[in-house]
Amino acid sequence: MPEKDVFLTEEGLKRLEDELDELKSVRRKEVAEKIKQALSFGDISENSEYDQAKNEQAQLEERIAKLETMLRNARIIDEDDITTDVVGIGSKVLVKDLEYDEDMEFIIVGSAEADPYNGKISNESPVGSALLGCKSGDTVEVVVPDGKIEYQIVNITR
Repeated sequence: MPEKDVFLTEEGLKRLEDELDELKSVRRKEVAEKIKQALSFGDISENSEYDQAKNEQAQLEERIAKLETMLRNARIIDEDDITTDVVGIGSKVLVKDLEYDEDMEFIIVGSAEADPYNGKISNESPVGSALLGCKSGDTVEVVVPDGKIEYQIVNITR
């Protein structure tokens, strides 16, 4: 099965590359040192420090593998390619919640960069996927766990 594309901004790409570098160059050495220290305690069959260090190593290697896969499949969102005609990945969308008469702003990003608390929503989320391809003035109905939300798209920018 082919691996899916990971949509990233330049900033998101840099952040993932920096994290990968940190994990490989710093964290690997720290975990290796913990394992070495735990081994010095003797019998590993009942050595909780060793077990904990090995679990930490497994989690670290899993994260490194995940980051490498994401970076290998990265598709960089070029700001010059972002249109303001329709909502796409990289679009900044101002919507009005029709039930509560509140304006909200979302930035549509790839799932690797999603940060809902800062207004960055994934293109794969219910709201993000519902907004994709819509134009200013469109009304969008989004099915969420709590029911349905209706948004009217007020403005699309970069």
